[in-house]
Amino acid sequence: MAQFIDGEVRAASTGERAWVCDPSTGDRVAEADLGGPADVDAAVAAAKRAYAEWSRATPSERSAALTKLAAELDARGAELAEVESRQAGKPIRLATEFDVPGTIDNTAFFAGAARHLDGLASAEYSPDHTSSIRREPVGVVGSVAPWNYPLQMAAWKILPAIAAGNTIVLKPAENTPLTSIMFAEATAAAGIPAGVINIVVGTGPVAGAALLRHRDVAMVSFTGSTRVGRTVLEAAATTAKRVHLELGGKAPFVVHDDADLEAAVHGAVAGSLINTGQDCTAAARAIVHRSRYVEFVAGVADLYAGVRLGATADPATDLGPLISMAHRERVASIVDRARAYARVVTGGAPPEGLDAGSYYLPTLIADVAPGQEAWTDEIFGPVLTVTAFDDDEEAIALANDTAYGLAASVWTRDVYRALQATARIQAGCVWVNDHIPIISEMPHGGVKQSGFGKDMSAYSFEDYTSVKHVMYDRTGVAAKPWHRTIFGIDE
Repeated sequence: MAQFIDGEVRAASTGERAWVCDPSTGDRVAEADLGGPADVDAAVAAAKRAYAEWSRATPSERSAALTKLAAELDARGAELAEVESRQAGKPIRLATEFDVPGTIDNTAFFAGAARHLDGLASAEYSPDHTSSIRREPVGVVGSVAPWNYPLQMAAWKILPAIAAGNTIVLKPAENTPLTSIMFAEATAAAGIPAGVINIVVGTGPVAGAALLRHRDVAMVSFTGSTRVGRTVLEAAATTAKRVHLELGGKAPFVVHDDADLEAAVHGAVAGSLINTGQDCTAAARAIVHRSRYVEFVAGVADLYAGVRLGATADPATDLGPLISMAHRERVASIVDRARAYARVVTGGAPPEGLDAGSYYLPTLIADVAPGQEAWTDEIFGPVLTVTAFDDDEEAIALANDTAYGLAASVWTRDVYRALQATARIQAGCVWVNDHIPIISEMPHGGVKQSGFGKDMSAYSFEDYTSVKHVMYDRTGVAAKPWHRTIFGIDE
């Protein structure tokens, strides 16, 4: 697997290669070229050339191209799901029913949204002038995507950028690049011009750094950890680029005394285990009213015990492996240290019989107090902590006791309590009586150290466009009254 630059697959200039491996077995899936600064230069140059034409394409032309792309992705859906499952260790059911259809739907959404990229209507805000607002693409976008949702994150980066008239160079994670290349190939088959979409596969310190600092890149978009996000900000500052960041999360899952406990338990299990917990919006901190605490812990533990771990190609498998053995060791080390200050109710170890893959059992840690590592740090694995609260004020305070602010949920039958919680919890998204559903029409993005800017929805255009004020003189008079403030005018 090589680079996709200027409409074609080509070998990287470095001659360096790395294996893409299946986390469920350790088997090699494909060998990928690792690009470097020269490949980034070539990709940015192609994007810059293509921008001149693509930015002037009409909304209907861009919409038609994206409509064809949705059809291409749909036709390749089974292959995309199979490759996504193998490279990222996803159960095939998740890839088939979530990742691929979500990507196709997002493509179809932006095909429509491309035709509704409007500015303000013309009006007179000065007696002698007519003003209007143009919304214009920013230029070449440099994007860096993570390994946890390779296909969907490629789409989230590419679609709003090109729908708005930008061109893009995307660097996927080097351990999961395959479906990003396939996505780019589908864009070529859909007739999107060469150079509009370019993929450079390489490491962050080499290809990523070159992309973020490139003088011809007008904007950078990054999804990943908050730690790396700070590095992205520093790199972008060297050339004063526009920046969009979607970073980490530590989502609170607040269960009130009047909640439907069965629904909350099911929501906690699904919300904490989606993608093996490798999701920045995953339910991470269950904050449960003391009167329901024991029952909630028992219910989650029971459902966790029935979750099926197994081969990712088996449609019956519920939970896949973590992305790597190294990441499993990191998750395990946090859980092991938690035994000194909390109670590991269930899980906390690799499963038996799946030794070749980086699997880890669903893990429930009860009695976690604010300030402890399992409370503060993003674990990014199939781990849920549980903490008790006594009243609504304490619940809100505990929900907001985090550096992150990406997502949250509140579980209650009381509409007034729900309104208070959704207004006061500091997060980019707050769900009520559910956790983690996303839809293309609504924005995704956080506050605090979870970043800024929005993915999906028409709100994403705020990041991928610039606003231009155009003002027209309406008088035809050479000597304007305000000129007298600069030079004398004879009466």
